[in-house]
Amino acid sequence: MAERTATIASRVGLHARPAAIFAEAAADQPVEVTIALQGEPAEDALDASSILSLMGLGAEYGTVVVLRAEGDGADGALEVLVQILETDHDAE
Repeated sequence: MAERTATIASRVGLHARPAAIFAEAAADQPVEVTIALQGEPAEDALDASSILSLMGLGAEYGTVVVLRAEGDGADGALEVLVQILETDHDAE
């Protein structure tokens, strides 16, 4: 299983616009991706393509999250998604 950490860069955290951008990108990946707050058990991870799950995660600016995926294309998918999380979409 591939795993990456990312630090939330958007000033409003993973809410509204940044969550929508991330959820859409996660849904477009060739593998299922999960997201959890760093330190949370893997079994508590949420579906990264669900905007409701993302907003319920409570990830604020500077929060470290863990992304996990398994299968062909997992590493590439996680790299794309980490880049999205580590971009301040509110500054654009």
